[in-house]
Amino acid sequence: MSGGDAVHVRESLLNIRFSCAALAASLGVYAPFTVADTEAETTVVTATRTARTVDETLSSVTVITRADIERLQPESVVDLLRGQAGVSFTNNGGRGKNTSVFLRGAESDQVLVMIDGVKVGSATSGSAAFQDMPLELIERVEIVRGPRSSLYGSEAIGGVIQIFTRKAGVGFKPFVTIGAGTDSHFSGGAGLSYRSERGWIGLSLNREITGGFDVCRENTTGKGNCQPYQADRDGYQNNAVNLNAGLNVGASGQVSFNWLKTESKSSFDGNLQNESEGTQEVAGLQASFKPFEIWKTTFAVGVSKDQSNNYLNGRYVSTYDTQRTTASWQNDISLSEGILLTVGVDGQTDEVDSTTQYAQTARDNIGYFLMLQAATGAHDLELSLRKDDNEQFGQHVTGAFAWGVALNEQVRLVTSYATAFKAPTFNELYFPGYGNPDLNPESSETIEIGVRGRHDQYRWGVTVFETTVDDLIAYDAWILAPNNVSSALIQGAELTGGFDIDKLSVNAALTLLDTSNEDEGLYEGNWLARRPAQSARLDIDYDFGRVSTGATVIAEGKRYDDLGNTQKLDGYTTLDLRASFRLAPAWTLQATVGNVFDREYETARFYNQPGRSAFLTLRYAP
Repeated sequence: MSGGDAVHVRESLLNIRFSCAALAASLGVYAPFTVADTEAETTVVTATRTARTVDETLSSVTVITRADIERLQPESVVDLLRGQAGVSFTNNGGRGKNTSVFLRGAESDQVLVMIDGVKVGSATSGSAAFQDMPLELIERVEIVRGPRSSLYGSEAIGGVIQIFTRKAGVGFKPFVTIGAGTDSHFSGGAGLSYRSERGWIGLSLNREITGGFDVCRENTTGKGNCQPYQADRDGYQNNAVNLNAGLNVGASGQVSFNWLKTESKSSFDGNLQNESEGTQEVAGLQASFKPFEIWKTTFAVGVSKDQSNNYLNGRYVSTYDTQRTTASWQNDISLSEGILLTVGVDGQTDEVDSTTQYAQTARDNIGYFLMLQAATGAHDLELSLRKDDNEQFGQHVTGAFAWGVALNEQVRLVTSYATAFKAPTFNELYFPGYGNPDLNPESSETIEIGVRGRHDQYRWGVTVFETTVDDLIAYDAWILAPNNVSSALIQGAELTGGFDIDKLSVNAALTLLDTSNEDEGLYEGNWLARRPAQSARLDIDYDFGRVSTGATVIAEGKRYDDLGNTQKLDGYTTLDLRASFRLAPAWTLQATVGNVFDREYETARFYNQPGRSAFLTLRYAP
């Protein structure tokens, strides 16, 4: 897909909104929406904080399993997620370099990221370090598109991405992987786990190193680019360890613990710093019990740390350490058949410890939430409400309402309305020479309508949405600092589909976005920076038996790198090929060729992306 004019869906949104409502009213009540399909029965917990199957939830959800990861053979979490419905990334030069996620046009600090139920991300930048997440230690990923502040509080304007680390299988389960490829890229991982009726324990390790390539495309000058140009390879290395353990207590109780730590080192081009050593660490402890048959209560505490030491030509420059501590008490009460009430309270403390002097270095937030889920006949309802009390910005109330109706046994209509908010980050408020302490929190309203269907081996979905963000925080060149844009509008459509016929599997996603700066000023009507107008992904796989092959096509339309829309980044299309060879029941040899046609493109101005690459992996998993 090449760059082109933004897809305007503003008028069609209203037409679809009213025609869908009229369709539901005219069709009457049909049997509940039911599907006997393995994928349909996949359980998700992120959308409602309770276990629901993909087809039961009223949210727009994508689930990526461990089997998907090994089939698709991505080299990073970014490669795994990019092009999925609603998802795009910007990256400053390949593996281990600064990476930002956009979900339905919401930027990285408007997307809540969790690992094993614990909120993660930097309190200074507001974003999670996707570039340092070890793909080999991930069990599954749940992507929930659309606001979730009414359940999780600040940051979830665009949605939630939750990553679950590898868990123990039944009995003793070892695994070993080793791989090598272009750009002096080497990786290796190993793990051992055990699960019985009493509990489980698992330990996994992973090591990755790459020589990289030159991240900067040319010798450039000007604010915000990768100056100065340094003609060298910018490498990266990452060491990761994951521990998870749990104990079943009585007939319905469970206590579990998860810990993930990564240590990374990355080189890049810069005149203030050109090397960074980072640590990402997240730990969580959870206990759940059922005092009565209708009541499940869960206590959870978590700590996530984002730490970095920065250097210039080997000389120490600065330290940025942030810590997020969370605690929650959640109660799930079954009021009657098909009606579940969830009530609870969350506490959160963000702290900053840095060589850079911030005017404020800590803040607390406490949130009270409730959610009601009801299913009756062909109809499903979800109602959620949350009140947050932020130490710096006072009280914020957010809510959401969703309704789903089975139009027949294969097709379902879903519509929702939700509000959300996001508190400014410490960098936006207090970074010396950059921050603006007068910033207001961002707030948003989103309406969404979707139709989903399953017909034998085929599945499809169409969703349109509109989000209005008030007080959007963006860099303002007039004041050389972040500022509140009075209003921004994000409209879009997502089309997903796929089928599994015999040994052929096809999955596709298309996202169309129309973003607009609605502020009455110099940038009125401009696209919001770094959001592509179109993005698409197509995965095709065929299993011949001992040999399987596949291809992934990812395409993105043009985008602009700045609020003024003066710095255009062209659209691009890449093709990746893969093959797997089952050498023995427990041994698999895999090979990939990425960016087959060596397409040159940028997702952030001046920063190169990987060219043609090859990688070979040997897996052992009995």
